[in-house]
Amino acid sequence: MTLTTTASLIGAAYQDGRGVAAFNAINLETVEAIATGAESANRPVIVQISENAVRYHGGLAPLAQAAIAVASGSTMPISLHLDHATDERLVGIAVDLGFSSVMYDASHLPYEDNLTRTAAVARRCHDRGAHIEAELGEVGGKAMDRACRDHGVHAAGVRTDPAEAAAFVASTGVDALAVAVGSSHKMTTRDAALDEALIAKIRRAVDVPLVLHGSSGVSDDGLRAAIAAGMTKINVATQLNKAFTAAVREALETDPALVDQRRYLGAGRDAMAAETARLLTVISSR
Repeated sequence: MTLTTTASLIGAAYQDGRGVAAFNAINLETVEAIATGAESANRPVIVQISENAVRYHGGLAPLAQAAIAVASGSTMPISLHLDHATDERLVGIAVDLGFSSVMYDASHLPYEDNLTRTAAVARRCHDRGAHIEAELGEVGGKAMDRACRDHGVHAAGVRTDPAEAAAFVASTGVDALAVAVGSSHKMTTRDAALDEALIAKIRRAVDVPLVLHGSSGVSDDGLRAAIAAGMTKINVATQLNKAFTAAVREALETDPALVDQRRYLGAGRDAMAAETARLLTVISSR
């Protein structure tokens, strides 16, 4: 199957009132795990590569080309998305490489600066046929989130305001909006309390799909409730990293003499694939 577009996956889910999963990949093994999990669950998926992963590898092209190859050989529809890009040049590189969507993140800036910069990036993306996601409010767990560090992600000042969200979408022309409703990045426990009433208010105010970042910290029932309240794109990274790392740790502890990377990375890949499939059945209902 050829690589599909994020716009098609999100658009179909949005129209049907269901969720679509977006899972972060860090290396080839994690891309393969996501693709294998999607095939096992018989669900489409969005593979995301973050700016942090790009920095880790020293560039986007190697991992992007590997992800395109894996997605193109999959039996399920898979799209490729650039996640949390703050570097506008990286957005252009991603589109050049074949990414059908990007998330440009200027949420750490004052509202007017976020709006102005996002609108400019959105125009360039649309000129090249790319789908763009932005963020309004501050989802905790990012190093740049000063307000979240000082006050916590549950403080009213960092939540997304519905009226402001509507104005932001109208002014920037973005295709999807990530909103702050109580989740936080990098959570290793799944006890985040989402504001479902706020999700519903934002959904009524905004005419583009909503995106939940920090979904690893949300329980299965919480994810289902968030989708029912109006979320469409559900981003997961840490929960999958937990599964991968736990399996690698177990393999190395079971056999302290183990040096063949394929054996412990393979264990991690298999565990992540299983958790990918499980989460897909929670997020992407039929």
